[in-house]
Amino acid sequence: MSELFDAIDALVASRSPLPAPAERKRLRQAHGLTLEEVAATLEVRRATVGAWESGKTEPRPPQREPYAHLLKQLARLYPSPTTTEGGTPAIPTATAPAVPSAPAEAEPSAPAATVAAVVPAPAAPAPAVPQPSPTAAPRPARGSRRPGAPRAAAANSPAAAGSGACGHGPLLVLDADDEQQVTGYGTGGLLLDVPSKSLPALVEWALSEARVGAQKLHASGKDADPLLVLTAAACERYGLPAALSDAERSAGRLPEGHKAIKLLERAGWKLTRRGLGPWARIYRPVTGGRRQCVQLCIPSWNALDDRSWGHAAKLEPAELARVLGVYAHRVMTPVGSSAVSGLELMTALNPPTRASEPDQDGKRHSEHRPGSLGTQGLDPAPCEAVDGHPVLAHLPRFHIRGPEERLFEEAYDWARDLTDAECMQPHLVGIDVNLAFGAAANGAVVGLDAPPEHVTGPVFDPAVPGSWLVDLSHVDLSRVKVAKQWRDLEGGLLPSPFTPTGERPEGPAWYATPTVAYAVELGYDVTPVEAWVRPRSGRFLDGWYKRLRDAYVTTMADLKVAEKLPPGEFLRAMDGYKGRDPELGIVVDAVKMSVKGGIGKLQEKARGGGWVPGQAWPALARPTWRPDIRAAVISRARINMHRKMIALAAATGRYPVAVLSDCAVYTADGPSPLDVLPYDQDGKTVPGSFRLGVSPGMVKHEGTQDVLWGVGVLEQLGAEGKVANLARYIKTGEVTARDTGE
Repeated sequence: MSELFDAIDALVASRSPLPAPAERKRLRQAHGLTLEEVAATLEVRRATVGAWESGKTEPRPPQREPYAHLLKQLARLYPSPTTTEGGTPAIPTATAPAVPSAPAEAEPSAPAATVAAVVPAPAAPAPAVPQPSPTAAPRPARGSRRPGAPRAAAANSPAAAGSGACGHGPLLVLDADDEQQVTGYGTGGLLLDVPSKSLPALVEWALSEARVGAQKLHASGKDADPLLVLTAAACERYGLPAALSDAERSAGRLPEGHKAIKLLERAGWKLTRRGLGPWARIYRPVTGGRRQCVQLCIPSWNALDDRSWGHAAKLEPAELARVLGVYAHRVMTPVGSSAVSGLELMTALNPPTRASEPDQDGKRHSEHRPGSLGTQGLDPAPCEAVDGHPVLAHLPRFHIRGPEERLFEEAYDWARDLTDAECMQPHLVGIDVNLAFGAAANGAVVGLDAPPEHVTGPVFDPAVPGSWLVDLSHVDLSRVKVAKQWRDLEGGLLPSPFTPTGERPEGPAWYATPTVAYAVELGYDVTPVEAWVRPRSGRFLDGWYKRLRDAYVTTMADLKVAEKLPPGEFLRAMDGYKGRDPELGIVVDAVKMSVKGGIGKLQEKARGGGWVPGQAWPALARPTWRPDIRAAVISRARINMHRKMIALAAATGRYPVAVLSDCAVYTADGPSPLDVLPYDQDGKTVPGSFRLGVSPGMVKHEGTQDVLWGVGVLEQLGAEGKVANLARYIKTGEVTARDTGE
């Protein structure tokens, strides 16, 4: 009989009542809980909790009852503002963002910090522009620099007490008005009155009262430092110039004797090696296990360069807080350029150390964490080192290393003349691979925390990452294996997969493991002469790829470009997608640049006029200075591109006329990618070839131009002795004066 009652209890629990999806998210945020915390407690994935809050899915047993219990407890602490006196939820007219509350205490010498919510305007007709999904941050009111909104909660309210150390989000954008009053604009429409009167006091306030920051991305990592973004007006309020002088811009920082730096030093604060520049880290040494560090970002000093962040530096404070906040929640709190943030994300997701098991005294110690890159920089193999590296100090000055001395794995820059048949087709169509380097990083097996081992006369093993000296000049692209079947192709119309220029190699050269493995895949034997291999290996970049992939796909979904759309619908959705929400369009570009820049930073070269070839530069001390990992990822990206081109050529007889990194150009009878890529009525295309879609590794439309335009560009640049890569100009059709040398 007891089993029957248990079954009845389980049946009731399977229908535990839940609030609306938007209310679930509000309750979680009101208590300062992250998706990761809720997911870990309920033993589900982060994406699962996100789907519950967006209404895409509903919880099922056994998680439904404890999730309902959690929300019930939170609802007691944070009653919904739309609940009537009788406790019945009122009919909502709009979903307002949850606003965390103010700190419980304020500086004794200053007024208590106040928190205000942006008051929603009276109900208006719904806009015609598609709105972001519930997972996207709400768009703030434009042009509001310091709205006179009411307080969201008293300083001693339950909401304020329970919002947590990071209850106000990862960052604040600080702006000053004409009366020199400073307002902090946070995520979700949050407003904070900032009481600090000086830069040192501002740093103290950010750490002690602002409740700004983000929780660590890995259990063995560390929490993100508070990020304060200073507008030009806020810079002047705190004794900083609104813009850097030419000399300061060239140096990338303020001079050491600047008044603001002296104030920080007198207050016991320190600056990192990069000083007080566009991105500055202000800290005190760790005491008692407590980290004290604040990050500054100054857009008017070109912290947000337009190559990665578009027009973000020109946004109003509330809009800028939204852009940076979405990036911070989906990727990480920015700590520098998009490239620097992309690199730092690798360590944040895969930290080098962890806490050991308790010793005999019950104390834990820091120990190496398996699967990471360790805590020390490693010397590369000589063939992997960039020119000027200390391991090459023995070479004569001005020595130029050839392919037999240097690993040269770079992205494609290849083009050819059009055939007569291609000249008869009217259009040139460019297709571009989404997050090509991110897709290549997924599943890449790379060396971890041990130096490379030199081997003479090795037997090639595709499972071992490393660099191999081998002759691949015998690989003939006119006769290759495609899907394990021998096929005859027009080899002269395809780029070589073994060189960035697409030219056929002429003899032995150094290649990363994926490149040599591809020669074997094409059906040819390989006999390496020597190798530098890394037996201690792993898929270090998998978590990094997944984080960036999710950020990209989620933001594109907010822009109404969803995954798994049919080809035609996808192309229509991509048409003008950034115009639906230009601020989220900035986030998309920043995510893409974080992928590309993060991979590039793995081989950061020496900078500064004082460096001498043969001397070490600061980047070499990083565990993430790993040119071999960069080479492996770029090799995989180039091979992935070639594999798709061969599959398309074998099935359709279409060959690219130009390839630039992740963009390929084809001639076609029509202007659409659908005129290049064959799709049947069921939406299926050539297996192993290009597929239209938003997911990383799939392709989108890059641009279309007339064949006559392409012939003109080839003739124009060819007459000047330059190689014209049509993939470089296919998007806009413009050939700049820089390209023509005028």
